[in-house]
Formats: sequence, C-alpha cells, structure tokens
Amino acid sequence: MSRVLIADKLSPQAIDVFKRKGVEADVKTGLPPEELLKIIGEYEGIAVRSATKVTAEVIRAGGKLKVIGRAGIGVDNVDVPAATAQGIVVMNTPFGNSVTTAEHAISLMMALARQIPQANASTHAGKWEKSGFMGMELAGKTLGLIGCGNIGSIVADRAQGLKMRVIAYDPYLSKERADAIQVEKVELDSLFERADIVSLHTPLTETTRHIINKNTLAMCKKGVRIVNCARGGLIDEAALKDAIESGQIAGAALDVFEEEPAKKNPLFGMKDVICTPHLGASTAEAQENVAVQVAEQMADYLVSGAVTNALNIPSMSVEDAAKLKPYLLLADWLGSFAGQMTETGLKAVKIDYEGKAASLNTKPLTAVALKGLLAPLVEGANMVNAPVIARERGIGVSATSHERSGDYQALIRITVETDRRARTVAGTLFEGRPRIVEVGGVKLEAGLGAHMLYVNNDDKPGFIGALGTVLGKAGINIANFHLGRNDSHEAVALVEIDQPVSAELLAEIAKVPSVRQVKALVF
Repeated sequence: MSRVLIADKLSPQAIDVFKRKGVEADVKTGLPPEELLKIIGEYEGIAVRSATKVTAEVIRAGGKLKVIGRAGIGVDNVDVPAATAQGIVVMNTPFGNSVTTAEHAISLMMALARQIPQANASTHAGKWEKSGFMGMELAGKTLGLIGCGNIGSIVADRAQGLKMRVIAYDPYLSKERADAIQVEKVELDSLFERADIVSLHTPLTETTRHIINKNTLAMCKKGVRIVNCARGGLIDEAALKDAIESGQIAGAALDVFEEEPAKKNPLFGMKDVICTPHLGASTAEAQENVAVQVAEQMADYLVSGAVTNALNIPSMSVEDAAKLKPYLLLADWLGSFAGQMTETGLKAVKIDYEGKAASLNTKPLTAVALKGLLAPLVEGANMVNAPVIARERGIGVSATSHERSGDYQALIRITVETDRRARTVAGTLFEGRPRIVEVGGVKLEAGLGAHMLYVNNDDKPGFIGALGTVLGKAGINIANFHLGRNDSHEAVALVEIDQPVSAELLAEIAKVPSVRQVKALVF
C-alpha cells in the first residue's frame, strides 16, 4: 500500500478519499524543515498547501517519492524543476478554488469602485461622510483582464452580468474561445489604454513578473483602478504607490503581495488601497474542493497511473489510463528497442501515430516512448523527466498524428536520428498485445520477450542454421524466431531466448557468415 504524507492542514475528507482508494495517509502538519527531511523518505507522496516548502533538498531526501500534490493553484513552494529531474509528478488543483477566487476579485472590484471599506471604517467611527465617498458605477465600464484562463473567464462572465465590457490580453487565448465567452482579445498596450479597471489573472513567470510597472502604469487611462487576486510579483508595488500618489491610478485592491505574509508593504496605509490577506481561496467550499481533488488525483496516480492536472507530465485520466495501457507498453517497447540499438549520439527522434493510435491522447505515449528511448542511455530516465533530458541534450523531438490507416489499424513508428544514421522501428497491437512489425525498413512480425537477440544479416542460405548451431552449443534455448527481409537482400531476425547471452557469445554470433550486426536486447 502506498503511503502519503499530508504536511499541511487539509479537509478531513482528503483522508477519507485516500483510504477509500487504498492509500495510507499520515497527517503531520507544521513540521520544521529538519523533521520533514527525516521522514520524507518513507512516503510515495506528499500533499501540501502553501505553508510547507518542498525544496530540492526535501525532494532529494524523498527517495520513494512519486508525486507531490498542491491543494491549490500556485506551486511557488514546490521546486518543480528539481522534482522533474527526479522523475516526480507535481500536481495542483487549478479548478477547485476558481469560483471562489473569481468571486473575490469581483468583490474587490466592487469595493474599490464604491470605497466600501473606507466608508465602513468612517461610519463605524461615528462620522457621516456621505459626500466624501463618491463612487464609480461599473455598468458600461471596460474591464481589462490580464490572463483569461479558468479564473479569468469566470471573472469575465460575472462582469458581463454587471453589464461591463470585457477585453482580455492572453497569448494563449484563441479567437474562438474569446468569441465563445464574449470577450474581446486585445494586445497588452491596447488593454492599458482602454481599461477602466485592470484585473490580473495570470501565473507569475519571468515574462509576467512586474507586468504592472512604471512604464505600463503610465500607459493606462488616467484614473484606472487595479485589482490583483493572482500573484503579488505581477505588480511593482513601489511603482504602483507612486502612480496612486500622482493621481494617475485612482486606486488598487490587492489580495496578494510580493512578500507574504505581508507585515510591511509600501502600499499599506494608503487611503485608496484595499488590502486582504490572500483570501482568494478562503471559503469553506473551496478548501474542501481542493483537498478532495488533490487526494483523488494523487491516489489515482499511485494506484492506477492516471495523471490529472500535472505540471510536468501530460495528463491522463483514469479512463485514458485503461484505454492507453497496451499502447503505453507498445510505445515503451519501441522506444526501448530504438534506445538499445543506438550506439552514437542522438540528434533527433520523430514519433508517428497512424490509424487508431492517432485518435488517442498521444502526449503520454510520446513521454513513455522518450522514456523507453533514453532509459538505456541515461540512468534514472522516466516519463516525467525524459522530455527535459531530451531538451537539455539538444535532442529534437517531434510527434505527428495521421488518421489514415495503412496495413494496420493502429501503428506507432519511431525514427531515431544519430550522428551516423537514421533507424526506424514500428509496432502495432494484435489482440491487445504489442508486436514489432518493422525494423529499419524491413517488415516482420514479432512479439518481444524479456531477452531478445537482434541480428541484421545478408539474406543468404544457411544463416538460420548457423545461428541455431551457435546458440545450441552455448546451451541457449530459442523460444521464438521471427525473420523479415526486403528486396535488397537484407534480413532482420528477432530471436526470443530463455536467458541472457554473454559478450563472448555475441562476438561469436558476429562471426557467423553474412551477419552485419548483432545486439542483445532486454525488455
């Protein structure tokens, strides 16, 4: 039974989910880093919120770790590159608190437009400053969204209910999607020039850090208001302070800050700034949702291999995992075959999916094929880190899907380019079982056993007998023998044998007349 450590406070329902799915869960919250390092090696998974820091040191100490689950969206507290390098899946729950966060953004927008917190404080103080709180009506105003993914699109929907016009800057927002949610897609400069309110809903990356800065604030329509429920680092807070003091910006409502917990901040105390302590996901419903979701995702991965909302591996639902299982084995075998045949530097790999294989979720298949290819060449390669290893080593990777069917209903073909040559291996499924159907342009049909011999030879009489004689003298039993040839008098033999062969025996086989190449393969 897999074991998971719940290192931050989660809804008790998370424990119930783990238990129901056959995963043991230990709750140990508030652990000092040194204590976490001592025990993390006992677990296959760790579930966190934002308090526990899953550092590279923790990841290295977690020798059994397979999955890190973040109950929430941001993974600032998880070293994702270090986890990827170790082949550990990192998951988050991007949808569990989407509505709650979107509602908080709308709440801050309305509070900012009508100065509700300031009016509330004034009235509690016994003042009646009705004329001092002249607000702005939202109907008919333009809301500019920086980021229009899941949360941003919910904000757009709610704002349209308030009769606002919505424009959005998002490089990943297609025109079709923008039209579907009735949002006008614009460039960033145009958004700053047109928006009455700017609301941020984008991840914090090197590209988006300080996307609100001195220059972009100067581009804004005078009197614009800024709302941020995404990430603190998106705003240069000192620049925002100056812009508010100059009157260029009418005000800001912030739920997130560059440094959190935010005990001091240049924006604190400004009368036109509303601040809340990172409450975007703070509803009972959202906390229960993310806890249950992260538990379900982690358990499904540990029990069945299903991948949902992972940041460093293609997603694969439980249904996908069952449907893809034989294809994953085929992709792994083909990749491993190609990897074991590779003797010089890899330059590129091309994967073609044809027929029924083209209609599948091919991203996990590609990751597994790369893992199979690199595992014989790079220690520790798996489907999580294989794409990264390929990229770091300058290996070009391409995948193409063709709906057309050829000789087989479904076919996966891997072409590997090395410093010396290009080699192709292709396979299909027969009654749900993987079969090799082509090697280097030579057609044949072969299953793969634990121990295989690959022999490339001239198509001449006497080869099969000579090979059998060498194996027989060495006491090696042949389980299956598969032979293919082409019109150029070249032949390929895939021979399943009952035990490994020594380097000396391989050298002896290489001396058999007409043998061009011989390799021992292990699956």
